[in-house]
Amino acid sequence: MLETDYSIFEQRTVPMTNDLLYQIALTLVPNIGDVHAKFLVGIYGDAASVFKARKKELEGLEGIGSTRAACIKLFDEFERAETELRFIQQYGIIPLFITDEKYPQRLLNCYDSPSLLYYRGNADLNTAKIISIVGTRNHTDYGRICCEKFLDDLKDENVLIVSGMAYGIDTIAHKGALKNSLKTVGVLAHGLDMMYPPQNKSLAKQMLEQGGLLTEFQSQSKPDKQNFPKRNRIVAGIADAIVVIESGKKGGSLITAELGNGYNKDVFALPGRTIDSKSEGCNYLIRQNKASLISNAQDLIQGMNWKPGKKQPHKKQRELFIELTPEEKLMTEMLQQAERLPIDALYLKSGLNSSAVAAALLSLEMQGLLTSLPGKMYQLL
Repeated sequence: MLETDYSIFEQRTVPMTNDLLYQIALTLVPNIGDVHAKFLVGIYGDAASVFKARKKELEGLEGIGSTRAACIKLFDEFERAETELRFIQQYGIIPLFITDEKYPQRLLNCYDSPSLLYYRGNADLNTAKIISIVGTRNHTDYGRICCEKFLDDLKDENVLIVSGMAYGIDTIAHKGALKNSLKTVGVLAHGLDMMYPPQNKSLAKQMLEQGGLLTEFQSQSKPDKQNFPKRNRIVAGIADAIVVIESGKKGGSLITAELGNGYNKDVFALPGRTIDSKSEGCNYLIRQNKASLISNAQDLIQGMNWKPGKKQPHKKQRELFIELTPEEKLMTEMLQQAERLPIDALYLKSGLNSSAVAAALLSLEMQGLLTSLPGKMYQLL
């Protein structure tokens, strides 16, 4: 039985937004999942307005209907939301709602991404390069050596390493990132008031100083079995690519890889001997064309088309900026601020309809001012 453990956090107070109570409450409403919550916020603009909407109006919304409308209007667990609000404030947790600029923008491409995340750390969840490393809990020496070498070879790439804080490859990936001065974020299948497995408590403390911890689960949420697939979808969706180091023919690593394919992410796998059960999953992904074969970090770097440095626009390209349409200027300004963004974030932040955004992006790409990247990401050249 796990006990609540606040020892990895120091107490500190952070400012809260007025809408945060309603954002937390929205995640607690029965029959309102992440997809419905994001739909409703898209209609009403913020979480508070969802609760203030008339029942008849809610009932008329596609996919909401009378049952879900009733759940919203009859919701009476704001006290529970207030308890979570106090926990967030006391321990310096950073709440990230779907409309926040610091919300992981890559997750916006995932239809079932969490509407609200809880974060503690100092890593930029929207940094230029993010990979998720996953693998078996019961790894072999081959898996450990490959994972450690992989992280050694990435030390100059300024890449954020994400994994799931589990035994085995996850733990090796987090430790390898710390050793090579790379920031690393652990995605949890429980609340931020505990650590599972408990043996990783010391590791978690180090990660708070060089990365962070991220979860969609509120405090007092235990690492129940059904939470791990939900955790895996964040691991898959938050990154540019998923790397499977070592995996059996079943398990969370293959689930994460399948999710990555569904989210249009790049998936890579290290092959192993055909007689090794711990490599069956990787070999299967490669054989089924569900993952690209890589043998080292350089293969990943080439596969992701990561090039050193950032090219400055040619003089001719810079001169073109004054001739851009208002929509094109808006796209370039947003990309200048964030360096790279997924197309869903461009829709959300610009307030333009999808056809206007698509037309502006296509025009900018034809002018040689931006490029499209894997995972429907865009960045300026």
